Amino acid sequence: MEVQDPIKEHYEQHLGHFYSWMTGSFEERKNEFKKFLADNLIQPNDTKTALDLGAGHGIQSIALAEQGFDVIAVDFSEKLLSELKSNTNNLPITPLNDDIRKVKQFAEKPGLITCCGDTLSHLSSKEEVETLITDIANALNENGKVILSFRDYSVALTGTHRFIPVKSDERKILTCILDYEDDFVQVTDLFHEKIDDAWHQKVSTYRKVRLTTNDVIAFLTKNKLTIEFNRMVNHLPTVIAIKQTREVPETKPGQAGY
Repeated sequence: MEVQDPIKEHYEQHLGHFYSWMTGSFEERKNEFKKFLADNLIQPNDTKTALDLGAGHGIQSIALAEQGFDVIAVDFSEKLLSELKSNTNNLPITPLNDDIRKVKQFAEKPGLITCCGDTLSHLSSKEEVETLITDIANALNENGKVILSFRDYSVALTGTHRFIPVKSDERKILTCILDYEDDFVQVTDLFHEKIDDAWHQKVSTYRKVRLTTNDVIAFLTKNKLTIEFNRMVNHLPTVIAIKQTREVPETKPGQAGY
């Protein structure tokens, strides 16, 4: 997805090189999402097409394909899409190196659109997030659903709480440092890697939109999407919303319609 240049540069020059390590066991994460889909009765109905926006290396895309969807997996990182391709095992997944904001161009009335992880906060402003959600609502088939997960930045972390130990092992250490502004969060990823017998440090800073759960719910309901699920899943606020067909009651003789 072609979002703001610093974000893309951060993934290409920094995070993309250890993203798979950071996210942990691909099989476990994929199975967790597949169970989430099954538990919430997410399956192909009128159309089998699903869009996975910000697909990364394919955790959601593979789960969706195994659940019976034909998946279009969109991401701005060619490196992560290359990893996704190696994970597909001939499943019906079409990787697409493109800008997620073009969502209306990717498929004709998909039955499901997912956008998970930190993808929404990678856009340039809350207004752009709202526009994307509007375009998702317009793109969806009738009775289609959208699944969004994201980080809620409503409470600013201060002092030493700003330093988040993300993951570590005997050769890698990733620490995330957050600096809160009114509408954005400055994120610094501090990565240490042991190569041979020496530790090497790599640092990259970029900016995220300071989203809240209330923001996302408001954007969805403003676009007449009905919230079916709104809970924490794996430490992330997660929302399922449906584009419901409005049934017009049958008008009886002598009765005014509306």
